[in-house]
Amino acid sequence: MATENKNAGRIILVIIVIAAFAAWRLIGSNTNFDEPSKSFYIKTGSNFKEVMNNLRTQGILKNPGTFEWVALRLGYDKKVRAGKYVIEKGSGIYSIVKKLRSGRQTAVKLVINKLRTKEDLAKKIGAGFECDSTAFINLLNNADSLKKYGLDTNTVMTAIIPNTYSILWNEPAKGIFKKLYGEQEIFWNEERKKKAAGLNLSPAQAYTLASIVEEETNQEADRGKIASVYLNRLETGMKLAADPTVKFAMRDFGLKRIYNKHLQFPSAYNTYLHPGLPPGPICTPSIKTIEAVLNSPSTSYLFFVAKPDLKGFSNFATTYEEHLRYAKEYQRALDSLIAAKETR
Repeated sequence: MATENKNAGRIILVIIVIAAFAAWRLIGSNTNFDEPSKSFYIKTGSNFKEVMNNLRTQGILKNPGTFEWVALRLGYDKKVRAGKYVIEKGSGIYSIVKKLRSGRQTAVKLVINKLRTKEDLAKKIGAGFECDSTAFINLLNNADSLKKYGLDTNTVMTAIIPNTYSILWNEPAKGIFKKLYGEQEIFWNEERKKKAAGLNLSPAQAYTLASIVEEETNQEADRGKIASVYLNRLETGMKLAADPTVKFAMRDFGLKRIYNKHLQFPSAYNTYLHPGLPPGPICTPSIKTIEAVLNSPSTSYLFFVAKPDLKGFSNFATTYEEHLRYAKEYQRALDSLIAAKETR
């Protein structure tokens, strides 16, 4: 009897050990990387075999065979979901399978700052999402797709408010754009729309003007006054004659100085040739710059030019004669700086 009890105890012990080992394999760490976490991407349309191949190739799991066995028994092979999944170091087989099976993916943080062209935006989207840049630029250039948003291929970038967005990695091009457009609908609340209307501008026009101001200065204190210059020019019928619009028209953003030959570049965006605002923005202006336009002071300024101290601020003038005096001071300072550099 004692012998039988002893053998039964051994069997129970073996069962406990096996159960503990199995539990450890399921719940204990099954990651095979040193980083705090690793992102695992599953492309749209992937099957279970492709997922397993990628897990093995990327060396994410210590025991891919056990993972596969568990995944099959939990039916994951029939519920593969595309997306970006962040796997934490030390995660067990069961928790990883559960995360992938449920489609509990981690959103991508899309940070939009100043972008100059539609191509720049498409490139950014293509680098961070499953949607490639070609699909996104095709959307931005598709007049029929944009019509339902009240946009065209020139004004489409007015829908892009610089901000940080959380978007699923496998979101298609239309879904990503819809998310961005939704943000600008929130941004243009009744108060901002009212301020724009008070300047005789639509929200899209205010955005376009802000894009010019954004490119004119890095000095926050000058943005409102520069906006007032352009608003006064619009009101009096003067051409905006904004140098940044020429750079945009030529797609030459490295130009340091604008010469007369550049002013004749044929483009609807060249505000030296065409009156009024350009047909669309020349960059994605910051929210602060849009606010500077909407809250710009009432002035009589029609001109501005960089100050001769070359610190990035501007002198503002009401008359052309006053402007010429400021311009000559700036030119002398610039010539002196260039001469000093050449003698070094």
